[in-house]
Amino acid sequence: MNLDPHSPEVGDDIPELSTAPISRLTLALYAGASGDHNPIHVDLDFARYHGMTDVFAHGMLVTAYLGRMLSNWVPQQAIRSFAVRFVAICEVHDQISCKGRILEKITANDETLIKVELTASNQHGVARVVGDALVALR
Repeated sequence: MNLDPHSPEVGDDIPELSTAPISRLTLALYAGASGDHNPIHVDLDFARYHGMTDVFAHGMLVTAYLGRMLSNWVPQQAIRSFAVRFVAICEVHDQISCKGRILEKITANDETLIKVELTASNQHGVARVVGDALVALR
C-alpha cells in the first residue's frame, strides 16, 4: 500500500478516517453549524411520528467525514471533484469508517488526476455513503 499522495498507484488505499459514534450532541451541533434544522435529525418525537424508530444523521455530515478523509491526505486545492450518493441511513451511535481506493490515473490538460473510490460504512461494514473524487497530483 502506497500512502504517498505524490505517487499513488491504482489499487492503493488512501489513509482511512474513523469517527467516534454519532451522538445526539453531534447531530445538534451539526444542525447548528450547517443550518440544517430538519427535525428528523434532532427531534425523537418528530422522527417517531414519521415512522422512524429514532432520529438519524444528516447525509451531509457523513459526506463531510469523507471530505475530511480526503483533505487529511491531500491539500484541499488538489481536490478537483467530489461526488457522493446516499445509500443508507446513518443511525445514532453508528461509528463511521471512511475509506478510499485509487481506481485510475488520468492525464488531462497537462495535469495528472487520480480517481478515488470513496465509501463511508458503519461499524458493521454496511455502506452508508459512496462516491468518488478526482484529485490532482503535485
